[in-house]
Amino acid sequence: MEFKENNSFSLDWDDRFTEDVIRLMDAIEATPPLPPASSSSKKRKSAVHHQDNLKTGRQLPHSILSPPPSFPSSFARCQSNTRLRYPPLRFGGHILYSFTEDEVENAAMEILKIVEIKKKEMGQVALGFDIEWKPSFQKGILPGKAAVMQICCDSQYCYVMHIFHSGIPQSLQVLLEDSEIIKVGVAIDGDAVKVFSDYKVSVNALEDLSDLANQKFDSDCRHWSLAALTEEFICKELPKPKKIRLGNWELYPLSNAQLQYAATDAFASWQIYQVLKSLPDAVKDPADKQSETISSQ
Repeated sequence: MEFKENNSFSLDWDDRFTEDVIRLMDAIEATPPLPPASSSSKKRKSAVHHQDNLKTGRQLPHSILSPPPSFPSSFARCQSNTRLRYPPLRFGGHILYSFTEDEVENAAMEILKIVEIKKKEMGQVALGFDIEWKPSFQKGILPGKAAVMQICCDSQYCYVMHIFHSGIPQSLQVLLEDSEIIKVGVAIDGDAVKVFSDYKVSVNALEDLSDLANQKFDSDCRHWSLAALTEEFICKELPKPKKIRLGNWELYPLSNAQLQYAATDAFASWQIYQVLKSLPDAVKDPADKQSETISSQ
């Protein structure tokens, strides 16, 4: 079935994107998160649908036994050139879009199977993780619930789950709460807080890519964005069109542009993690170590 977008609604929604509104939303997104708490589950029923023009076959990826990408020990960060722009990053694998409770449950079960196989082959497994929600354009009105959750297993498959309609079923809760399955992303603690606030489900085993990048390059104060990390370590530009980023993520069905945006974000997190984990931790300058010892006395 081919999906048709609700054009009248989209036009009305786009009218709200004034420059003042966009600046306000950017300021809200920059607000630091609170730490997450513990969990329970909540479910909600709906109907299942797939994008025909996206490959959504329900079988385990052929790539799950492949080793993670390797990077040379002499890896060098991308050399930025203000006169040139990097090519855009785009997830080129299969995007699996699930909508109902049953379909999201099945998707989570598939991810758990993939993780178990990868664990046997490679040990620890990391998943690119992100969420999207409908913003609020009115002062005093809170943004919507976490509406979409995207999880990227590798360069072949990304799962986009419309949890606003499905809720978080049992297998997805198990996946999120598993402390041995690393979830990676930028400002991922804030995403975990929102998931718990909206669904009372904890997201455990979090790795913030900004912190990891600072660990690799001995910088304690830089707050990396996902776009900055993508340019610095993948030499690609991460597209962030505001009308998609700040769009209505609750409306069914998600557009092709929304699905591509969601999958690419999760994929960028997964790929950046592979690059950063291949690098040694920074070695502190002996003078810095001595000053730290003196200050602690």
